[in-house]
Amino acid sequence: MRRVDRTPETRAAIRASLAVALAVSLYGVSFGALAVASGLTIWQTCVLSLFMFSGGSQFALIGVLASGGASAALPAIVGAALLGTRNGLYAIRMSPIIGGPWWRKLLAGHITIDESTAVATAQPTREAQRIGFWWTGISLFVGWNLTTLIGAIIGNALGDVRQYGLDAAAAAAFLGLLWPRLTALQPVVVAVAAAVVAAVLTPTLPAGVPILIAALVAVVVGGFNLFVKREAK
Repeated sequence: MRRVDRTPETRAAIRASLAVALAVSLYGVSFGALAVASGLTIWQTCVLSLFMFSGGSQFALIGVLASGGASAALPAIVGAALLGTRNGLYAIRMSPIIGGPWWRKLLAGHITIDESTAVATAQPTREAQRIGFWWTGISLFVGWNLTTLIGAIIGNALGDVRQYGLDAAAAAAFLGLLWPRLTALQPVVVAVAAAVVAAVLTPTLPAGVPILIAALVAVVVGGFNLFVKREAK
């Protein structure tokens, strides 16, 4: 991060960045423990946080792995990738804010996530937006990976996690991330349709496959925006 003159706006952006990074980083402990509970080793868990670095996608990945083990690896990866496509949309929004040469944008791509985008776009000036993005992204990257390691070590030390209920907690954690977004009719309909399809197909199809089909149903139902139009009338 280059040196800038501190204005009230940039100082506020830094405070917001550190507050968000601190709060969200704590979830890394949960992810580390749940990842180990899903069958990953400590080093696999840490590598996942280093290179994927997208909390929602990471929880989605281990949620499927927890239900189907190694046989669900491909559906888990595909499902996590579908969820991660939103970061590509964030990158389009953030590109003019980041500016600079291609290598800077390439570096920024790895920390273009929900939190860094939200803090950046909430700032009133371009300089504060840039500061908010980099401070949030870098602080959260460091904090998330540290707490992932801590959580993985704790989870590994617990032994058989089923006696603590952690084998089912990955899906519950992902549901907790989804729940606050169900504030309108459209996302509720999409979520219910996908859940019904997944529940019906789970007894008959291999683990992870119902998730992919449910994701396809969600894309189809959500793509038409029929319920958004009804709400607007």
